[in-house]
Amino acid sequence: MHSDPKNKEQIRQLRARGQRLKPVVTIAGRGLSDGVIAEVDRALTDHELIKVRVTAGDRDERRALLDSLCARCDARLIQTIGAIALLLRRSDRPDPKLSNLLRAL
Repeated sequence: MHSDPKNKEQIRQLRARGQRLKPVVTIAGRGLSDGVIAEVDRALTDHELIKVRVTAGDRDERRALLDSLCARCDARLIQTIGAIALLLRRSDRPDPKLSNLLRAL
């Protein structure tokens, strides 16, 4: 598996790439249902770097949901801004046509 970002420069580059992305999953009042987990897992497998919108709860509740989501999907939380989170899970064999890390955005 590719290495996770370890320094500020790598994280800054991921944040810059993430600016151009749109949220692919919204987590609302029902929280982390099996369907939401499956969709986030699929999106991470395809794209490696994704945005997720969390509209449920206050800041602490959103953070707890995101921590749980990252644990269940083996992802890393790169950044949160308001209700939007940027998640990363590198793939062993990324698809250059789908990966937000490899393709030009």
